[in-house]
Formats: sequence, C-alpha cells, structure tokens
Amino acid sequence: MQPPLLQLSNVTKSFGAVRALKGVSFTLHQGEVHALLGENGAGKSTLIKLIAGAHERDGGRIEIAGNPIGHLTPRQARAHGIACIYQQPTLFPDLTVAENIALGLETPSIGRRVHWKKRRQHAEMLLKRVGAMIDPESEVRSLSMPEQQLVEIAKALGAGARILIMDEPTASLTQSEVALLLNVVRDLRGQGVGIIYISHRLEEIFAMADRVTVLRDGESVGTHAVTAITQAALIRMMVGREVSAIYPPSENEPGAPVVSLANLTCGASGIFEVNLEIREGEVVGLAGLVGAGRTELARVLFGITPADSGTISLSGKFVEVRSPRSAVEQGIAYVPEDRRRHGVILEMPIAANMTMAIHPVFFPGAWLRLDAERRLALEYIRELGIKAAGPEAPGGSLSGGNQQKVALARWLATNPKLLILDEPTQGVDIGAKAEIHKIIRHLAKNGLAVLMISSDLPEILGMSDRIAVMRGGRIAAMLGGGASADEVMSAALGHEKEAA
Repeated sequence: MQPPLLQLSNVTKSFGAVRALKGVSFTLHQGEVHALLGENGAGKSTLIKLIAGAHERDGGRIEIAGNPIGHLTPRQARAHGIACIYQQPTLFPDLTVAENIALGLETPSIGRRVHWKKRRQHAEMLLKRVGAMIDPESEVRSLSMPEQQLVEIAKALGAGARILIMDEPTASLTQSEVALLLNVVRDLRGQGVGIIYISHRLEEIFAMADRVTVLRDGESVGTHAVTAITQAALIRMMVGREVSAIYPPSENEPGAPVVSLANLTCGASGIFEVNLEIREGEVVGLAGLVGAGRTELARVLFGITPADSGTISLSGKFVEVRSPRSAVEQGIAYVPEDRRRHGVILEMPIAANMTMAIHPVFFPGAWLRLDAERRLALEYIRELGIKAAGPEAPGGSLSGGNQQKVALARWLATNPKLLILDEPTQGVDIGAKAEIHKIIRHLAKNGLAVLMISSDLPEILGMSDRIAVMRGGRIAAMLGGGASADEVMSAALGHEKEAA
C-alpha cells in the first residue's frame, strides 16, 4: 500500500506561553482534497506554516511520502514538492506577471542568459491552465486581487507541486471564477496532487473535498469523509456551539429613500447611467462579476473618483460628492475591500484606528482628548463584540473578523446615513461572519441604509432585501430579496429576464 503523501503525528507548537498546536495529527493522500477548517485562531495558519517550513515544530513527527522529516525549511519544503497559496498574494508588484512566475521556477546563476520569449510562453501556458486571461507582460500592480490570486496559483503549478496548500484561494473571487478554480483543483487531484484546502465557504468544501479535518483551540476535533457529515455538524465542530442564523432575516420594513442615484456616470471608472435607490433600514446587495463595476461605483459614491454627470440625492436633497471628505460630511461611509491596505492600520492602536475618520472633530487644534477616544473605543469594542486586549492593542494583534469590526467602527463613528460595505466578511471564519451579519442587520433595524458588495453569492442571497446586479458598469437588473442564485448569475452574465 502506498504511504500517504503527508502525515503529521501529534505535532505541537508554542509561541511563548501560548500553545498554538496541542498534538495535531493530519494525513494527506495522493489525489486527495483534504479540507482544513476552523475559526480564526484555531491553529490552521500555524499548521500550514509548519508544513511549509516557515515555523519549526516543537514536537511530533512529520513524514513526506513515508520518509521522516527532521528540520524543515522553506527551501526544503519546496524541494519536497510543497507549495503554498496564501490568502494575500505574495507577488512583487513592480515586476511583470511572467517575471513573478519565473522567480519561483528558474535557478539564478551569474552570467545566465534570460530567454524572454520562452519565459513568456511558459507563463502563458500556466495562466491558460488556470483559465486566466492575463497578459504575461502586465505589471502585477495593475492586476486586481482575483487576477493576482490566479497568478499565484499558476506560479505554484509551474513548480510541480505534489502537495499544494491553498489558504482561502477564493476569498476575493466571484462565483464564476470560483467555479473555474474548482475545476483546476479537480484537474490537479486527477493528476495525483494532494491538496490541503482551507476555506470559510462551506459550499466549496462540500463541492470538492474528499475529507475534512476540523481544528479548534489548537486541537484536532475530528476528521470525516465529506459525504458522511452535514454543514450544521461542521459548524458545531468549528465553533463548539450552534450558529443558528448565519444569515439573520430582516426584522423591519424599509422606510423613506436615503440615497437616490439618477444616471450617475464616471467615465474614468467605467460607470454609466446608474439608477439606484436605497431606503432607510434596507440592505441592498450589489452583485456582479469582477470588472462589472461594483467597487468602482462605491468609489464614485465616496468621492474617490467623482462622477462626471448624473445626480446623487441624500434624504431628498441633491448633493455633490467630490472627495472622501465631502462624502463623510454628507453622511456617506465606506468600508473598503482590502482591510490590510485601506481598512485597519496594523501598527496603530485600536482606539486610534476607530477615530481616524473623525480626527478633526475628536482632536480640535492641538488638544488631545485621549480619554474620550478611549471611551469611544471601549463603547464600540463592547457594542460590536470585538475580542481584543483593550483599546491600546495594535490592530495587527486582532483576527481578521475583529479587524473588520474595527474598520466598521471607524465609519460608524461618523454617524453615517449610508454605509457602503465592500466584501464585509471576506476571509473571516464562520463564527465571525455570523456576528458581522448580525451587526449589519442591527444597523439596518436602527434605520441605516446599507449597500453591501459581495462576491459570496450565498451572502448576497441571504442578506439582501433587494439585489442590484451590475454588468459593464451599469445596473443590469434589480431583483427582489427572494431571488435565486440562477437569476443573479443570469443577470451578471447578460442572460437576465425582465428585471423584477
């Protein structure tokens, strides 16, 4: 009988007094997709970093293809055929796609001649394999987050990985791109590659994984065949409790219109003649494929790229939004997609992160109202259920879900009329996702108008009172909250029926 590709037995790892892994065992077979689940802080990241050689285990045993492995470095891990695709791309932004792919595949040497044509052709072949329509000569900084993710996958495939670790690879992809990626994963499985797949999207796990292992508090809670377990049982294993309402229902009827857009156009952003109304207490989901114009519309509304023509009306009054400052003054708040770049400043304390948008009001002139800032931070920590050591803790010390709550608190502090959320639960665990959804519903119940952009179709369907589907920078369809996945995708792809 062929030995497992990878076997971990009673692996332990501590960071100071914190025991991150408490005797975890895990097995990966050839041609298997083995899902690894758990809340943030459960030990998943530590485990995959041990496998990739980024951390050294304290105890336990690791075997690759039946051979015991002692000290494991990143270079040795790559030599054993281990490749990692992390949630945040690790590409060099100023290099081209072809150059980034080549860095992981070519062996550097003094005086070595670079075969540019061959490098480009190889990159084209790998990109084609993952279905990415990307020019190999494009600079990485010009690519969207989903495109960068696909380049990472192509780069890993080019390295001839036998063991592929995929950490939230679909977090920033649309439904159609997810389907494409899952086909790539199935193809790799058919070629005998063993895949460790980490995702908070349970529908992906049931669509493609063979087995699933759940971690909680640094321990293995259990391993099951996917066909032998239910979604509800997995959630109970992950969080240790029932999560009865991942998508809580609306508790109120929408009120008067808060924002009305009429023929809103911004040529530079590719937004054309958008007509949209969002009412008090309403969550409007903004769906569409990558490049449809969802984030671009949010940036127009927030004044980052002001509109060329058309009108914006807030509470019945026409307003001009020419900058983010004017947007905040008018009562518009925007929590962006990339919380690491635009949401939370990881080195700054939680309290300072929360008051950034109201800094001129909170600290007039040279006066420092640090006690008032701390009181506000404590209020939001309590109200939003942020798990932190205190207001002075740095943003980088928080889990992804808690960072998202801090970013949300920053804009709630501006007392907005309209809250724009761009991918509000991207990359957070199932428990944090449920908590964020409850917060959104609570805010809507209190009269806030919410525009929620999401690439997670179940989230759009579960959280939206109405769904606006974008295509080509325009609203392609306006659907009721009870719309089906097929209706949303048909509209996004241009096959919609008459708008509901």
